[in-house]
Amino acid sequence: MQGSSRGAFAAGRDAFVAALASGADVSALAGDLFAVTGALDSSASLRRALVDPSRDASAKRALVESLFGPRTGAAANEIATVLVSQRWSDDRDLGDATESLAVEAVVACAEAGGRLDALEDDLFRFGRVVAADSGLRDALSAHGGDEHVKAALVEALLEGKASPEAVRLVRQGAMAPRGRRFSRVLESYLAVAARRREQLTATVTAALPLDEVQTQRLEAVLARIYGRVVQMNVVLDPGVVGGIRVQVGDEVVDGTILRRLQEAERALLM
Repeated sequence: MQGSSRGAFAAGRDAFVAALASGADVSALAGDLFAVTGALDSSASLRRALVDPSRDASAKRALVESLFGPRTGAAANEIATVLVSQRWSDDRDLGDATESLAVEAVVACAEAGGRLDALEDDLFRFGRVVAADSGLRDALSAHGGDEHVKAALVEALLEGKASPEAVRLVRQGAMAPRGRRFSRVLESYLAVAARRREQLTATVTAALPLDEVQTQRLEAVLARIYGRVVQMNVVLDPGVVGGIRVQVGDEVVDGTILRRLQEAERALLM
C-alpha cells in the first residue's frame, strides 16, 4: 500500500487490535473479514462507493452497516466502519486491508493456541509441495475452477496433518486467490504471520487515560527494553487508584498504588 492507504490501514488495524483486546471471537472475526473481502472483490462499484473521498464518511459507514451489519459480528462491523472512514489511494487497497486483517485473525488464533510455529511451518512446507507438483499447482491455481473441489482437495491433503489454522488459510487461498498465483497467496499469508511475530503486545492498566506524551514515553521505554516495537493496549481501571501496570507476555511491572497498598497490608498482617 502506498500514500494515504498506509495510514488508513493503520487505523483499521488499531480497531482490530482493540477488538482482540476486548475479547472478540477471533475465529468468527476472521470469517467475517474474509466475507467482507469477498464482497469488495466482487463489486468494483461498491469499492468505489466506500473509498470515494467526496462522499460523507457517515454515509459510507451507513452503507457498511446496511450491507454487512446483518451478516457480520459487531467486531468486524466496527473495523469495517473505521476502514471506510479513512482516505485510500486505491479502491483495491480496501480489500487488501480486510484480507490482511482476516489472515491476522487466523494467525492470532494459532498464537493463542501455541500453534504459531506449526502454522508457519505448515504453510511453508505446503507451498514447497505445491511448487514441486505441477498437477497440484494447476489444480489449486486454476482460474474459475470449482471452489468446493479445491476446498475438498486441500482438506484431503492436509486434514489431520497440519494445524487447523493452516488448513483454513490454505483452503481460503485456494478458493479466493484474488487474482494471484497460489504461491503468492501463501507468501502473503506468511508475511502477515511474520509481522505479527515481530510485534509484541503490552497490556497497560491505568486509572486514567494516558495523554499523548505519556503514551509516547511509555512506547519508547518498552521499545528500548524489548528491542522492537511494542503495541500497547490501554485498559482503564479506576480500582488501581494511580500509577500503571504493564504486562508483556508473562512479564508484569506493577507500579499501581493499589499494589503498594496490598503489599503494605500484607506486611502488617505478618
